[in-house]
Amino acid sequence: MQPNIIWQPNSDNPENSNNFAKINKFWTSLNDRKIAWQQRLIPASENTSEINWEPQRFDEVCKLQNPQLRGITLYWRKPDSEEERSTTPHKLELDIQQLQLYIYPQSQKNLVIRVGIPETVYQKIELANPQWESSKAGENHILILRDKQQQIEVRVMLSPDNRDKLKDQLSE
Repeated sequence: MQPNIIWQPNSDNPENSNNFAKINKFWTSLNDRKIAWQQRLIPASENTSEINWEPQRFDEVCKLQNPQLRGITLYWRKPDSEEERSTTPHKLELDIQQLQLYIYPQSQKNLVIRVGIPETVYQKIELANPQWESSKAGENHILILRDKQQQIEVRVMLSPDNRDKLKDQLSE
């Protein structure tokens, strides 16, 4: 797993300017792309891993227009607005794995803004001790899980390799 790319003004990190260039490249690559914009308060513990990034009421999904870095200030427009917006960060953190940029504004030290490609939100279904059956379809295996109470049936097609992995995990 790749560590996050961090930039801070006046940092003595020898990679600081390279990190800034990578963050700039990511920020400008968001032009005309659908992004998720989320703002959260930093907890009193200052541990940002405690932040709940589940969707909330004021989160936005929109296309960024003309995102730029001038000096150390981030600029952008929303699609339906001619007004250019900006924020000057005291820290930028890029999670290259999740394609998320964390912006820590100078003007609000207790706030973090997360901007990035919207996450895929999976519908979650919980089946407690479902009925199950299995059958073969060619070289693949079909696993059928049924929950009569919820009236849900889930069909899972497993390749021989995935079936073997599942068997190994279940036998542990």
